Amino acid sequence: MGWVGARLRAAAKVCGVELHVAKSGSDTAEGTAAAPLLTIGAAAALAQPGDTVIVHEGVYREWVNPPRGGTAAAPITYQAALGADGRYEPVTISGAEVVADWRPHAGSAWVTTVPNTLFGEHHPYVERIGGDWFFDQVNTWHTGEVYLDGKSMYESLTLAGVERPAATEDSFDQAGSLLTWYCEAGEDTTTIWANFGGADPAAHEIEINARKFVFWPAATGIDYITVRGLTLTKAATQWAPPTALQEGLIGPHWSKGWVIEDNTITDSKNVGVSLGKEASTGQNEWTAGERGDKGGTQREREVIQRALALRGPDAGEPQPWHRDHVGSHTVRRNTIRDCEQAGVVGHLGAAFSTIADNHISRIHVKRQWHGAEVAGIKLHAAIDTVISGNTIHHTHRALWLDWQAQGTLVRRNTFYASTAEDFMVEVCHGPYLVDSNLFLSPWSVKDMATGGAYVHNYFAGRIANCTEHQRYTPYHLPHSTAVYGVSNILGGDDRFFNNVFVGDGDGDGDGGGRAEPETGSEPVLASFWSGAIDIDGVPGQAAFVPTPVGTSQYDAYPTPGEYPNERGSALAGPRLPVRIEGNLYADGAEPFRAEPSPLVVKTAPVRVEVHDAAAGTVRIEIIEPAALAAVAAVTTERLGISYQAEMGYTHPDGSDLDLSEDFTGRPRDEAVPGPFAASAPGTLILTAPGPDRRS
Repeated sequence: MGWVGARLRAAAKVCGVELHVAKSGSDTAEGTAAAPLLTIGAAAALAQPGDTVIVHEGVYREWVNPPRGGTAAAPITYQAALGADGRYEPVTISGAEVVADWRPHAGSAWVTTVPNTLFGEHHPYVERIGGDWFFDQVNTWHTGEVYLDGKSMYESLTLAGVERPAATEDSFDQAGSLLTWYCEAGEDTTTIWANFGGADPAAHEIEINARKFVFWPAATGIDYITVRGLTLTKAATQWAPPTALQEGLIGPHWSKGWVIEDNTITDSKNVGVSLGKEASTGQNEWTAGERGDKGGTQREREVIQRALALRGPDAGEPQPWHRDHVGSHTVRRNTIRDCEQAGVVGHLGAAFSTIADNHISRIHVKRQWHGAEVAGIKLHAAIDTVISGNTIHHTHRALWLDWQAQGTLVRRNTFYASTAEDFMVEVCHGPYLVDSNLFLSPWSVKDMATGGAYVHNYFAGRIANCTEHQRYTPYHLPHSTAVYGVSNILGGDDRFFNNVFVGDGDGDGDGGGRAEPETGSEPVLASFWSGAIDIDGVPGQAAFVPTPVGTSQYDAYPTPGEYPNERGSALAGPRLPVRIEGNLYADGAEPFRAEPSPLVVKTAPVRVEVHDAAAGTVRIEIIEPAALAAVAAVTTERLGISYQAEMGYTHPDGSDLDLSEDFTGRPRDEAVPGPFAASAPGTLILTAPGPDRRS
């Protein structure tokens, strides 16, 4: 038995009973190992705090809608059964149904007709994707999907696009985009045409989306649920903006204390894991409401105030946004892939949570539509949220913190093959810490915020910075959801300490070791790297002047010594100072104009490169450790306090930061630039985390 199996079996015996579910079972059975239930939903109806639902091998086509949660001391756990080797049995919960009755149509196209009773309350081939911050306002795409042997196909807007398919220009998979489908929904039946690329559907498994959710409580306040060791797949989720109910294939739906771990989560039409907001605080009032005179930014401010003012379940309403009621979730060791909006999303509900050691990839790779909420992880109001140890690649944006990142820790993550950038931070006031990460895409950071501390990172791409004087966003009392004030983004108040910046050696500063996403053999959006100045997905004017890899992007900002002489307009205010010290610049990377004693070298003493792009492994080579001269250590005291929230850089519990370990967990005997405690030359291959990496 593996250590994971031993640990989980011991934990399951602490309290409560085990309810077993198996494909050989019956929903009239007792739910014992000898007499299992047939559906997970039947077990959920029986499960009480402290109980564990054990699901045995098989494919379960249902929406698990837990009617109750557990407590902090006695959660309700749903997990795959453990085999004799201590590993999870293969258990899949699917929101799709198999369709076998396909008839030839024309050429290589086929057609089927299914009864609308298959879909229940939500009809995926009637419901169209749309909402606030969704760019394709034509609203032609459906939440439904067709799958050929588990691989999602591409919706066509016309039947001709199935009969004579054309490739989706921006898709990561040009050949795959020729597998198309089209639908027409009638009063009683829905007809679907599909082009399987010459394959006979009778020899393959063809599935269609039938359910909106896979594991999702219809009610709010279903607290303390653990979901472990399952494959969760194929959901007809809607677009999930911060100003509407944020649907996900799996999620707690405005609850507290969920643990989502060791799962494989795939093929949500929009979002894989949602930690986000519920519907009563706003539901697309910007684009779908009766009044269109208020902008999206104002509607989002209203959402926050409504969430703080919720009355709670005694009034038949969700609990208010407070750490006692919402958030504090853990999402760890999951593989999350093939979702077209985001792997993980959350407005308000991700506060006080931990998102760690996940492998997130292939997010927004079909590229049939676009919007402002697209990323591997996209969070609003990530208050005291820890994002650590994740590998995120082949996405649009890897990580996007938007509004109210405060007390947030971004630590020891690996980012590459992002078509926009690895990390976007937008209209946040901090403090937030970004330490010991690997930024390997052509653009590392888009900084439209203040209060960031970037420490011991490896940057192989450029940084972009701009102010935002038009939008006023909240900041909070320390470690709290209570709003302290609102402000625009003056720019500055950032710290860059002890980082390594690696250009490409040709003088333009484009990063060393970077990994560009590809479609076939051609880079996606190649023109974006050539000097475009607009930040896509951002409202209003968000522009910057490109500079080489390094910190020269901040040359227009004052140092702390120069700041007393800074003058600003009465409405905008002055630019805030930046502190940039102890960084190493190699292969053409350029330092901030006033950095004291930057270490500029011709060749990088450490190189990080993608080793196996699909598997998420990177190769780290320490070439010349002696060149990584000792620099001043970074502490909570040295980082000071952020300008707006007047809050120090600490752990979420308020304790001082501990930066004594490097990216790999080795102790830093002394501080050197970059993520690694370099002691001797050597090479290391690091593999992405996830449920398939357990030992």
